[in-house]
Amino acid sequence: MVFIIQQFFYRCGDFFHHWYVDASRLFLHNFISFLENLDRTFAVRITFRYLFQPLYKDYTVIGRFLGFIFRTSRILVGIVVYVFFIILFLVFYLAWLLVLPAIIFYAAGRL
Repeated sequence: MVFIIQQFFYRCGDFFHHWYVDASRLFLHNFISFLENLDRTFAVRITFRYLFQPLYKDYTVIGRFLGFIFRTSRILVGIVVYVFFIILFLVFYLAWLLVLPAIIFYAAGRL
């Protein structure tokens, strides 16, 4: 009987560890991978590094001006997209964290 009780508490602790710790690690890993893939499209850091360089090596005044305008707009769009997805992932993560307490709270209210 003692073994069964020990296993019950061990499995409950293991479940919460899996739900919160392991899932959080997996979620963070997937989130970082998603941002890395997104950075391949927008390349904000690299675009910021070459912000004042002329676009396509066009050293005329128009080439420098258009390069600055295009790169600035690309950086702004990239930042907006990054912030949108960071907020979206944060909302999903908080929902994931609150699902289990909500189920327990709802089940306790039904008793």
